[in-house]
Amino acid sequence: MEKNISVKRITIALHILIWGVILLLPYIVSNASSGYRMGSLPGLFFSISGIIHMAIFYIHAFVLYPRLWNRRYWWLYLPAVAILVGCSFPLKYAIMAHWFPGVVHDVAAYKFVFGPSVGIYFISLIYCRVADMLRAERRQKEQQAEQLSSELKFLRSQVSPHFLFNVLTNLVSLARKRSDQLEPALIRLSDLMRYMLYDTGKKVLLSQEILYLNSYIALQQLRFGSEVAVNVEMAGSEAARNYTIEPMLLIPFVENAFKHGTGYTPHPAIDIRLAVKEDVLIFDVMNEYDNDPDASKDGNSGIGLANVKTRLQLLYPHRHQLQIRDEPPLFHITLTLTLS
Repeated sequence: MEKNISVKRITIALHILIWGVILLLPYIVSNASSGYRMGSLPGLFFSISGIIHMAIFYIHAFVLYPRLWNRRYWWLYLPAVAILVGCSFPLKYAIMAHWFPGVVHDVAAYKFVFGPSVGIYFISLIYCRVADMLRAERRQKEQQAEQLSSELKFLRSQVSPHFLFNVLTNLVSLARKRSDQLEPALIRLSDLMRYMLYDTGKKVLLSQEILYLNSYIALQQLRFGSEVAVNVEMAGSEAARNYTIEPMLLIPFVENAFKHGTGYTPHPAIDIRLAVKEDVLIFDVMNEYDNDPDASKDGNSGIGLANVKTRLQLLYPHRHQLQIRDEPPLFHITLTLTLS
């Protein structure tokens, strides 16, 4: 909204500036000794004609064009334009005859008197067409932004019911055992949910995203315990604190690793590494999996990776490189991302 108001103010200021220069042009480029003449035209007549040209420009731009330049009233458009431009001719002639009779007898000056009315119409028409194209482009961008925003909100708000079910089942088990791990597990789950629900409306600090990843990994480790070997190397807070990133952009790769890298191999292992070097993030996730399509795939396989690919293309065009290496029994992704 503020951006639109700013653009409108700039547009109005430009219109005032351009027309102000046109109306005052005789008094800028000429002098009193010549009567502020513009060629053979008196300066005052030039300025009065400029006011008439303003009327042609804005009546066409804000009345005739928006109301008649369409499929329903197109047949009225040309007659209306002819009347608008045509009325300026007798009006200018009456002004000349009444206040500037010398110009009436200068037939050579007529082309400079009546021609600009036609020229201003075409300028107004070009202005309207260009404005239409800019508005259409802006609407398209706004629609794309709204679509992207909706998609991102949906992706950010997604919580795997299966993941939550398993976490909560493990928490119940810890509660029955009166385990000391119950309280920190609940705190991690609470932080995870708070981040997903309240802190992902815009770009976040990379350090926050790393904390979220660590919480997610910790909850998964709570779920699987010692059954899965998880090796994690994350950039320190010093390296990450000066950068921002789109929230929940990295988590689909980790989700994918836990989804397909556990339960299908005798000794599952997942390696997760995140490093930041000279404004570039390098995120590396590798896991083993069973190459049997019936063992590790389900109806939703690949959706998370497809979504994150789309988000990367929309949010970081020409600023990322995603390498996916599927070499059974290893699945390995490396994301290189230029940070801001």
